[in-house]
Amino acid sequence: MPVTMRQVQKISREVRCVKTHDPSETTRRAPFKSKKEIKAYLQGALHDAYRRKNRIRFSQKGTEWLTVLKNLLEQLGHKSWMYREGSRDVYDLETTASFLDFNFDIFILKTREEKAAYIRGFFDAEGGIPHSRNATFYIQLVQKDLEKMRSIKSVLQSLGIKTGVLHNPSRKVDPNYWRCFVSTESHSDFARIIGSWHPLKRARFEERMMI
Repeated sequence: MPVTMRQVQKISREVRCVKTHDPSETTRRAPFKSKKEIKAYLQGALHDAYRRKNRIRFSQKGTEWLTVLKNLLEQLGHKSWMYREGSRDVYDLETTASFLDFNFDIFILKTREEKAAYIRGFFDAEGGIPHSRNATFYIQLVQKDLEKMRSIKSVLQSLGIKTGVLHNPSRKVDPNYWRCFVSTESHSDFARIIGSWHPLKRARFEERMMI
């Protein structure tokens, strides 16, 4: 489906806030239409977190994406705490938000928007695109849970986004590591439908996809 001029203008406005490197501004302009979409995004983002007693902890180098998560949790009325791990450039965000579920089933999501929001969160947690502007562009999704990857692949296809074969890059290195690439012909659709709310990844999308 071709992108209309109105869609291009909307995406451009959203991307401009990323250039300011202000994650709070990014989430204030987030195109979520309901709290259900915000929750779906955070359930997808949960793949970069782990539970410690009654708290869920996200860890990242830098604070850009953690600030986005913090702001989204605040929109849902949930508190979170961010702090630095010692002297390293690693930061943690902790929350006790009870709706977050490591066993969440993507297939219970009803709308295309909610499904796209979940995969956006998953991509921001477990996806990758090249850091270098000179590298061949790709979009990949990785995960150690094979069934989860099959679910992600299925939902992407239901959204009209084509993917390559789900595969294990090296059984010798890690037999439980699974990866799939978004097909080149679907890169623009992925950027338009899924996109990213990770400030750095989103900036790379704008630079490489020229949106």
